[in-house]
Amino acid sequence: MREFVFSIHFESGADRVMDAFMQAPRARSEAFLCSLDGEQAWRLERVVGPSAALERIEDRLLAAGGESISGRACDGERYVDLLDVGPGHRVVYTYLSDITRCETVPRLATRYLPGGVLFRLVRQESEQRWQLLMRDDEKVGLLYDALSAALRDGLTFEFGHLDAASGWAADMLSSLTIPPDQDEVLATAAEMGYYETPSETTLDAVADRLDLPRSTVSYRLRRAEAQLVEYYLSETL
Repeated sequence: MREFVFSIHFESGADRVMDAFMQAPRARSEAFLCSLDGEQAWRLERVVGPSAALERIEDRLLAAGGESISGRACDGERYVDLLDVGPGHRVVYTYLSDITRCETVPRLATRYLPGGVLFRLVRQESEQRWQLLMRDDEKVGLLYDALSAALRDGLTFEFGHLDAASGWAADMLSSLTIPPDQDEVLATAAEMGYYETPSETTLDAVADRLDLPRSTVSYRLRRAEAQLVEYYLSETL
């Protein structure tokens, strides 16, 4: 199996969904997509981030169309459902059928690549990072040209790599989500050098930076660390 990896970068105002990610740098989503014939496609997307950002991203994902990368809007039927809502995450299912006219990444890919292509999409800030898993890369050059030519104003293409597929099982079958309040404490502690040897800061200093009680910082840090340990053990044992 082969994989084709590339990114599409969005300027502010070029896409409502990506604008929501730009407004929340700590938000991130990962989606798996399949398009068998270019006229049907499904997507399962998991979004993590702060609560306010999740609400905004959720609203825009539920209202988004076919996400054409060109100036052509997508025609067709669309079904979308919010499958899961929890602290720090959302899961959105989207199904598109009878797709015509528009130029989405999956629709363009089905023109040039053998059937059964699997797509992985990661969104963060102004970037969509695409990974395409396929049996044959003979016509990837044609897809590359088609993607570059289709991009509307405000979008730019960046080539990643074309190589043997790797890491898909780990990416698809494992996931770790730390609640935003714990993530904030963990990230701040790491940034301030709390985990250096010797430590470059204290819990009191982290608490001062976050304007939180020391006990709250200590509790959130322990919970985040416990999840990281549990995740590591589940992946290595």
